[in-house]
Amino acid sequence: MKKQITILSGAGISAESGISTFRDANGLWENHRIEDVATPEAFQRNPELVLEFYNLRRKQLYEVEPNAAHFAITQLQAQFDVQVITQNVDDLHERAGNENVLHLHGQLKQVRSTGYPQTVYDLEGWELRLGDTCENGHQLRPHIVWFGEEVPNLMVAAEIVSRADAVIIVGTSLNVYPAAGLYQYARPDTPIWIIDPKANELSYPDSITPINEKAGAALPRLVRSLLNGEIIL
Repeated sequence: MKKQITILSGAGISAESGISTFRDANGLWENHRIEDVATPEAFQRNPELVLEFYNLRRKQLYEVEPNAAHFAITQLQAQFDVQVITQNVDDLHERAGNENVLHLHGQLKQVRSTGYPQTVYDLEGWELRLGDTCENGHQLRPHIVWFGEEVPNLMVAAEIVSRADAVIIVGTSLNVYPAAGLYQYARPDTPIWIIDPKANELSYPDSITPINEKAGAALPRLVRSLLNGEIIL
């Protein structure tokens, strides 16, 4: 039976492909306050703004490609049972060939009914407009978990982490909860690495080995060490 490696990924891994990170230095998200574009209240207040914001993010997604870190995860699948748990709403993991991907915060290329939340559609193209409805006549909205909404896959993710023989955290500084606490579900003897170019500036529990580099450089190297047997799980 293959050993299970769980990848916890965040915005940093997608940033190397050119996708804007969740928050930039001034606390804004692509020049918008998060409260204005990423909450249920924002959608009720100004649905046109919210839809346009996600349309532009979706359009950008069609203009970028997976990077070396995404492809390194695909290589890891040759010898390990790799489970990816991502906070990202893009599809770069899937486009790189990552097979088992759990999206915690929804998916940018999907939309769902405001009247029947379980009714989810794959969106053709990058535009979702006011007046686009489900088969029952309810407005469609981005299939995104907004602030103030529950994370439906959180306990599924926790169960995956609890079975892991190793955990690799990449592209996230473990600041955004509840996803930031997922590594704590790992067994006490489970090796955990975090790849973060600011790792030396942050404090992590002793159970975590920090790698102070970008994902595109550090993850392929770590994957090679695992595949070559330099690191034994």
